[in-house]
Amino acid sequence: MGRILRETRIDAPRKRVFDLARHVEAHVETMPAEEAIGATGLLELGDFVTFRQRQFGVPFELTAEVTVMDRPNRFVDEQRAGVFGSLVHEHTFEDCEGGTLMRDSVRFAMPFGPLGKTGEPVARRRLQRLIDYHATALRAVAEGDEWQRFLND
Repeated sequence: MGRILRETRIDAPRKRVFDLARHVEAHVETMPAEEAIGATGLLELGDFVTFRQRQFGVPFELTAEVTVMDRPNRFVDEQRAGVFGSLVHEHTFEDCEGGTLMRDSVRFAMPFGPLGKTGEPVARRRLQRLIDYHATALRAVAEGDEWQRFLND
């Protein structure tokens, strides 16, 4: 099973960062060429959302369910259908000096058993790039004025 960890310090209040991270339209805007199907606004416990994106020129979809919600500390989404054998993304948020420490922990397994395992290094690099891109873009939204397009506080 593969694992990706990312920590991002964001100069914004924890509740703002938490809500931006679970806001469907904010997520789509902070991911390259992605669209969402089946949900809008703030995701809650039990919600499902399907993300569609092209990878290596091939379209793919991943449907996730929010399985843990502890606002504003932590939420977890798990793949219910998609290209991976399994994928669990845990988002945690802590207060830190001047802002928020956001942590992304992604655990994934490739489909097709031992044969699929050969694709794990490529999948890990691509997932790491997506997590990095998203975290950097989310930080820019949260630290500027753009967050107000998505949230009311």
